[in-house]
Amino acid sequence: MKRILLITCALALLVAGVAMAADDGVAGKCMTCHKEKTLGLYNQWFRSNHAKHNVTCLDCHEADKSESDAFLHEGAYIATLVTPKDCGTCHEKESQEVHNSYHAHAGEILNSKDAYLAHAAGGAPVAIAGCESCHGGKVEIDPNSPNKLARVSWPNSGIGRINPDGSKGSCTACHTRHAFSVKQARQPEACSKCHLGPDHPQKEVYEESKHGNAYYTNKEEMNLNADRWIVGVDYYEAPTCATCHMSETSNQAVTHDVGQRISWTLRPPVSKTKDNWEVKRKNMQDVCSNCHGEVFIDGHYGQLDGMVHLYNEKFAKPGLALYKKTKELGLGEGKANFSNKYEWIWWEIWHHEGRRARHGAAMMGPDYTWWHGIYEVAQHFYFKYIPELRKFHNAELDAMIDEVLADPYHQWLNRPTADIKADIKSGKMAEMYENMYQVNLN
Repeated sequence: MKRILLITCALALLVAGVAMAADDGVAGKCMTCHKEKTLGLYNQWFRSNHAKHNVTCLDCHEADKSESDAFLHEGAYIATLVTPKDCGTCHEKESQEVHNSYHAHAGEILNSKDAYLAHAAGGAPVAIAGCESCHGGKVEIDPNSPNKLARVSWPNSGIGRINPDGSKGSCTACHTRHAFSVKQARQPEACSKCHLGPDHPQKEVYEESKHGNAYYTNKEEMNLNADRWIVGVDYYEAPTCATCHMSETSNQAVTHDVGQRISWTLRPPVSKTKDNWEVKRKNMQDVCSNCHGEVFIDGHYGQLDGMVHLYNEKFAKPGLALYKKTKELGLGEGKANFSNKYEWIWWEIWHHEGRRARHGAAMMGPDYTWWHGIYEVAQHFYFKYIPELRKFHNAELDAMIDEVLADPYHQWLNRPTADIKADIKSGKMAEMYENMYQVNLN
């Protein structure tokens, strides 16, 4: 019996050894070939932590024959596309956090007004190369493609990419292949592929802020390549996007769920606090407290709340109400969304200028808060949007506009300049905004 058992074990080990040798042989073949044909790719991997820990090409790219994107390549079934589900084989915690995050759902823009506008006013090519390149698109299978991926949907490293295996997201959006560098992901440039431009200029706001100034001055001293990266302990020169939204503090573990420290949503026409916003704000304030005192942090959030409420109450809520009323009345010659001028004006007020103002206040970028933000919101609200709506000569809509402009926030338009200056100097004009420096307005 013992002899039979020993023989059985020996055979099992032999089979396993042969299988491992076969895998090692194929993996070695990958490296030999790619070192010759794509030397840059090979060197990225060779110098990476993956290579140092003996993570080879097949560990990430090997696929089951039954998978929709699997194809036979040099003796092994592989898939070009490596998804968060694949990465989760080793990085289970990170993969689950990504799955739960707003990043993973960024591909849902495919059903939004943004995507509608890109497809209708632009066209499919710009939606694919533009919107889906950041937000992610649905990766389509093409049986006739050499790697089974349709070229209209691949390449794509959008953060909310919808993958053939059902997973959402793309780790390479932040950890660029094939180095997968933590140093790169910790730097603001990793985020600025998508978080920039007229509608979400976080990159530009950060560069304007003292945070950005401190980072660019001191980034060589920030231990960006260290395994452990705790703010206030391993570095203290400046925060990056990762510091505030993801990285470890003395009280919080690193997270790949980027929404866990955000208390306001600054994206929609009217801002709202997030679910469980009190906890999320405390999470962010914990990050702030490594460099700032309690009074400073409280003051910053008070100013942010005031700015968000100013935008909401003075412009966003009345502007949205007027937009909905115009739609309800069926005004405008164009029948399709965005076929009327007033729709474009309102879109840019909230989607571009209003977002810039809110992001500027959140990230301490004063120029974006005012000149690129509320200044343009006000100018276009008063002298583009309202005049465009007046052109319809609709009694019901005109009455609603009159009611909006009769609000104390807007009465300055019909007052003498000298009186306005006197009220500014005395502080009387600021009194109407006193209750805005809190989260919930009464």
